[in-house]
Amino acid sequence: MAQQINVVMAQLNFLVGDIASNTSLIIEKAKVAIQENSADIVAYPELSLTGYPPEDLLFRPSLTVRIENALQRICGENLAAYLVVGYPERVGDKLFNSLTIIKNGKQIANYRKQHLPNYQVFDEERYFNSGADACLLEIAGQKVAFTICEDMWEQAPVIQARSAGAQLMININASPYHINKLSDRQALLRKRTVEGGFPIIYVNMVGGQDELVFDGGSMVVTATGECHCLAPSYIEALVPVLIQAGESSNSPCVIPLQQIAPPMSLEAQVYQSLVLGVRDYASKNHFKGAVLGLSGGIDSALTLAIAADALGSDRVQAVMMPFAYTSELSLDAAAEQAKKLGVDYQQISIEGIYSSFMQALEQQFANTEVDVSEQNLQARCRGVLLMAISNKKGLLVLTTGNKSEIAVGYSTLYGDMAGGFDVLKDVSKTLVYSLARYRNTEYSAVADEVIPQRVIDRPPSAELAPDQVDQDNLPPYDILDRILELYVENDHSAASIIEQGFDEQVVKRVLRLVDLNEYKRRQSPIGVRLTKRGFGRDRRYPITNAWPIGE
Repeated sequence: MAQQINVVMAQLNFLVGDIASNTSLIIEKAKVAIQENSADIVAYPELSLTGYPPEDLLFRPSLTVRIENALQRICGENLAAYLVVGYPERVGDKLFNSLTIIKNGKQIANYRKQHLPNYQVFDEERYFNSGADACLLEIAGQKVAFTICEDMWEQAPVIQARSAGAQLMININASPYHINKLSDRQALLRKRTVEGGFPIIYVNMVGGQDELVFDGGSMVVTATGECHCLAPSYIEALVPVLIQAGESSNSPCVIPLQQIAPPMSLEAQVYQSLVLGVRDYASKNHFKGAVLGLSGGIDSALTLAIAADALGSDRVQAVMMPFAYTSELSLDAAAEQAKKLGVDYQQISIEGIYSSFMQALEQQFANTEVDVSEQNLQARCRGVLLMAISNKKGLLVLTTGNKSEIAVGYSTLYGDMAGGFDVLKDVSKTLVYSLARYRNTEYSAVADEVIPQRVIDRPPSAELAPDQVDQDNLPPYDILDRILELYVENDHSAASIIEQGFDEQVVKRVLRLVDLNEYKRRQSPIGVRLTKRGFGRDRRYPITNAWPIGE
């Protein structure tokens, strides 16, 4: 009978910097995997001891001592399985992104990440040195190679392992989500398994860390490029994988077809990412719950639904802050949604507050025309109220601006931008509508219109002036969002965008607004990253610059 190896992919949610708790989680899950799955190997995500990304915590003087204590704790458990643990390894004056393999209380092998990503949200070259050597270990008669995350995006480590005689590879990851990322990973693994001639076990982290969401989706791809095991996304899981020995001492391991999580639509992926991002940001930072301004518009309606799904209705407060321009539709729709979701709902009029500000500013505003200053003052009254509630109750203020608005500055500093976390920061307006429809019809087993249809159907408006609608100041959102996608996410020039059929004046105006409003975005709350180029650590443009719009 051919030998078998039981591998458990430990798709877990770690807390950055909490080395002691992360170590406890590693030990706890190893014991479960051994007891319940007879695990021979338990593989954890990249940098599992520190969480990912630890950023400048890696510069802390006590890092090495804390890591050494953690590894000693794991070794002290004297567990019989091979534990594949990611950690930062200090060697003299160099730091490596490494993994160690622990069995029976000893570190028996080590691997140092060879390829360090330094693009998009990654800046590992700031912290780590590159490794150079392959790591192979014979387990149950099979030669198993080990690599870390970005090594899979380059061909060399796979070829190196193949030359060393590998029959199986385990690749540990902290790979954050962006739209279509799972299919990108699957395509990559198909390519690498065929090049290497062996199966690859891909273990990914899950959970929210500031603006990043790690979606899990750990998987196993055979030597012929077929996915034979796929873990569910967005949840912690210990996923057992049965590995069978190859026909000969040089043959690749065989992976029988095992559990395959069902595919998720784009809207389902994005919605789950937002829910996980809000849940972990609020919970890991010890907020008692969340509060947001519920305006009766589509953005705040979607944000409220996400908050309730993430934290539970009992931990969410919605505040309607009407003014003279607030419509009855807005008042009724906000009250209806709050009741349907079962959240704490309050109304606080800002008319008296606004009047007091205007009285205080009477001399400063004398002999001037009414303009956007008065509109912004309304938004700032609301921001002050929400921040006061936050301070008093320990609630996280969720702002509700979407990517389309934030891109062109259609938001107010210290007003609707005041808060701690912008749920929709990387969600275009057109995607906002798709997510609202998804939440009403597909998120639950039973369709439930938690976002009133009249909110979805109405023309979007900030309601800061009589009869105001967004399209008074912006191009239609389907056009705006396509221009923004080309410019912000794909770095197209104005000329290139115009060549695709967009009006020249509209393009130049939109691009100018994007560039002018960098100063606002630099002061805005963080939010979940969903695209390959979100506003934040992905896109770093100088506020003060004179770069001309053109080619």
